Amino acid sequence: MVRYPLRRKEQFIKGDIETLKTIEIFMEKENSVPRLEVKNISMEFPGVKALDNASMQIVPGEVRALVGENGAGKSTLIKIISGVYQPTSGMIFLDGVKEDIADPYLALRKGIVPVHQEINLEPFLTVAENIFIGRQPLNQFGLIDYKKMNTEAVKWLSELDIQVDPNLPLGMASLAERQMVAIARAVSLDAKVLIFDEPTSSLTQKEIAGLFNVIKRLKEKDIGIIYISHRLEEVYQICESITILRDGSVVCDKKLKEIKTSEIINFMIGRDLKDMYEKTLAEIGEPVLEVRNLSVKGILNNISFTLRSGEILGVAGLVGAGRTELARALFGDLPISSGSVIIDGKEVKAKNPNGFIKSGIGLIPEDRKDLGLVTELSVGKNISMTIFKVLSRLGVINEKKENQLVENYVDRLAIKTPSIFQKVKFLSGGNQQRVVIAKWLATNPKILIVDEPTRGIDVGAKAEIHKLLNELVHQGVAVLMISSELPEITAMSDKVLVIFQGKISAELEGDKISEEEIMRFSAEMV
Repeated sequence: MVRYPLRRKEQFIKGDIETLKTIEIFMEKENSVPRLEVKNISMEFPGVKALDNASMQIVPGEVRALVGENGAGKSTLIKIISGVYQPTSGMIFLDGVKEDIADPYLALRKGIVPVHQEINLEPFLTVAENIFIGRQPLNQFGLIDYKKMNTEAVKWLSELDIQVDPNLPLGMASLAERQMVAIARAVSLDAKVLIFDEPTSSLTQKEIAGLFNVIKRLKEKDIGIIYISHRLEEVYQICESITILRDGSVVCDKKLKEIKTSEIINFMIGRDLKDMYEKTLAEIGEPVLEVRNLSVKGILNNISFTLRSGEILGVAGLVGAGRTELARALFGDLPISSGSVIIDGKEVKAKNPNGFIKSGIGLIPEDRKDLGLVTELSVGKNISMTIFKVLSRLGVINEKKENQLVENYVDRLAIKTPSIFQKVKFLSGGNQQRVVIAKWLATNPKILIVDEPTRGIDVGAKAEIHKLLNELVHQGVAVLMISSELPEITAMSDKVLVIFQGKISAELEGDKISEEEIMRFSAEMV
């Protein structure tokens, strides 16, 4: 903490008065009873010690970053705080009072409100119903007062500077809009502690700015905030302090002004990470994919480009510009209204994903849990599901052959799992992403489309994914990489397509590939 020379208040000139007040308020909060304190928390699962004597505290009005690699124990700690798990040992204090948080409902009643990365809302209910689910306002007849509920929903959504129809079924909203609805629901509760788990992973810069403005207002209400993010630039922007977990233990607990980004990364992964985005040049060969005048009614218009073997072609643009829709169209999951897709010189006439898969395309989707995995199945079944026919004879799977193939990909991609029979839902985000990649590598694709390949995974896992992409292009695979992270796009791409409102607004190469140029064409500021 900065030490200020002692002076009598009368000695402060007029311009120093507000500074003095700010210092006094900050010192008062620093010395106040913690809004939340977790003390010596340990958690053991069969064969795994997820947390080992972890402690952390948040004072009123503080935003504390909680960071660590996938599997470091962040999710386990948050689930303990929010009542999902009961710790093996340790204590939780809320406003200085020891609490036994037996379940998530009790946590909510105590004012502990999590906003999860994976959106746990009801797609068939409206936006307003999701914001007020379980606490809908009633009229004098004991029926839901929809008018009042919609009015209140609009108020909370306006706080986040987002315009969404409160009557819209949530399943019809975009991923970014659903994320904002989840946040609106959280801030509408009478919270003492808010837990944000990767809240900006699906948001635009405008929506992120709106969220940060809301967080600043929540701080003024003395709400304690735990902010989990792999985007360290956001951590420095919105947080005052940081707790770093590694292998279930707290390895660092500091004010952010006392620690550099490189030190945070070293604490997280236990080693130097010289370059988070390391691109190795591969030999770029002949065209593998040619897209000519492709249009999807109401979404994409006249898209044309060429992708060559050994090339990483980046696709950038704002949320809603049509990036994911392009991936779906090239995979046969979205009907093409006009234009053509040519693979190895032959036009693909298929009308569904099976035909495109047979032509050599694999798709790693943006939403890995809902679209890329069957989380109740094992690691092995998830990896082998794309090639059941290859592994089968007369409709019966050769399990020995299947297990050998799966073990090979688990070793090759360094998937951390107790066994190939472990359910995928118990793996960390980074390892789940590796399973999705393994599933498509098993098909020996000529073209791999990766939509947000490192969304929601830590810096160490990101580096491993980038290393894998480098290996693939060196083997001659053509990669189409969609990403919202501009440093990832600029560092990893040989060329970049920028999409604006369903059209290609620029194709950048060489020195033209920069964050400034991408943003300029993303907003069509030309």
